[in-house]
Amino acid sequence: MKFRVLLWSAILTLSVVAEPSADPSDAIVDHYCIASTAQEKSLEGASMEVEMDASLPKLKKHGRLHALRRILPLGLIKYEMARFEGDNIVNKEIIARYLNAEVEAQKQQSPTVAVTPRNYKFKYKGLRRSEGRDVHIYEVTPRQKRDDLYKGELWIDAVTYLKVQESGYLVKNPSIFLKKVAFIRKYEIRDGIAVPLRVLSVADVRFVGKAELTIDFINVSIDPSKRVVAENAGQ
Repeated sequence: MKFRVLLWSAILTLSVVAEPSADPSDAIVDHYCIASTAQEKSLEGASMEVEMDASLPKLKKHGRLHALRRILPLGLIKYEMARFEGDNIVNKEIIARYLNAEVEAQKQQSPTVAVTPRNYKFKYKGLRRSEGRDVHIYEVTPRQKRDDLYKGELWIDAVTYLKVQESGYLVKNPSIFLKKVAFIRKYEIRDGIAVPLRVLSVADVRFVGKAELTIDFINVSIDPSKRVVAENAGQ
């Protein structure tokens, strides 16, 4: 499977961007922080279907999970109507671990892990065209080595100042079973809100080797009242 090669290439290869003639104003990052803060609660009450495709290439094991994902007040995540097909070891070692980690991370969410200048150093790399949008590319490096922080890139939409992609690797392993976790998270700007679109992840898991995971988010439904708030915030 070429999945791992493509993912690592996307993360480790330098982005092809226009060389900036000078460092842009910090206003881009300021606008991004304002837009992100304004929409922190925009996804509360939202629901979406998720398709998780996971594999352990070394063991030739594979599995798929389909579920309904709801975002409750305070950003808490709840999965319902989960349906799994495939090898149980994949469900246990990849999918279950991911679901548990996401739920725990949301319970403990804190401004200390937000991708902001308080927690990260931002280095401007240029402007590029991606999927019909102009995006600002930043290299982000955490100021401290803490859980849930990553080193990599942040792509910011040039119109809404919302994030459209995050990529890199976690600077601190989330558990003793994982040696390294690399990822790409893609977002789609919809009704003035950055909604999750796809996650690609590769991890080194002790005892079972590489673990590969693709998550697609479909049929996203946003609370109309939250949509209005988000649209007004973006104006």
